[in-house]
Amino acid sequence: MARGYPQTNIVERRPEFSDILKSQEQFANPQRAGVGNNLNGWFDQLVLQAGIAISPLSVLLSCVLFAVAIGGLIFVIQENPITASLGAFVGLIIPLGLLMIARTRRQTTILQQLPPMIDELARAARTGRSLDQCLELIANDTPQPLGDEMQLCVRKLQMGVTMNEALYELPERTGVSALRILATALSVHQQTGGDLVQVLERLARTLRDRGMFLGRLRAITAGSRATALLMIILPPAILVFFMFRDPEYLNRLMNSGWGRFITIAGIVLEIVGAIWILRILNNTKQA
Repeated sequence: MARGYPQTNIVERRPEFSDILKSQEQFANPQRAGVGNNLNGWFDQLVLQAGIAISPLSVLLSCVLFAVAIGGLIFVIQENPITASLGAFVGLIIPLGLLMIARTRRQTTILQQLPPMIDELARAARTGRSLDQCLELIANDTPQPLGDEMQLCVRKLQMGVTMNEALYELPERTGVSALRILATALSVHQQTGGDLVQVLERLARTLRDRGMFLGRLRAITAGSRATALLMIILPPAILVFFMFRDPEYLNRLMNSGWGRFITIAGIVLEIVGAIWILRILNNTKQA
């Protein structure tokens, strides 16, 4: 992930622990800044939040494999470096697209599981159990994927980690901002006390209302979002169609001054528009 961990979570690697400690595989360096490191952080977060049981390096190798396979196949069929490069680019982003779909589905499931889990946590707290016991209870009763994340937090608590540190990574690992509110509420209660049952009931009610509002918002803007995605997909699809129909089409287009200028300008505007639209769509999905 792009963000660093608290100093208290860092375990010093020593020879006697070499068999039980495993290096965390990630491309981003929390000590560095820059566009490249931000891109690496985004990639690390995508793999982590998708909930897959493979490392970022394996995903990167999969991207390279898809790029070589699709680009090589197109080059064998058409013997055109331009179309082969385009095919390699498409193959490169296929695994990333699958990861984005998996992350979206996982986050949607977590958002659906969150209000019932908080209700169960409130019922457990009403019986007089300690907060640690309540978390262990709901972690065992909650199905995947939220149950797995809560079990990870419970294991940290059992190892002696504080509540704040155990819940610190929960929003980052899932990408669901509502879990940050839950983590803050539990950490504050652990430190200062208060009526935890009332806080949890209000939080569950708020999350349900927010989910209903976002559902109406997505239903109202479904046509606009579909149109925006179509505007992103259609220009590259048309270019690919003409390139496969006539392999020399892009060569003739780039040999012309006006054709080269319009093509480059169109690519730049397509990238800017895609980033803009995707940022807007991502903001509407956050909860």
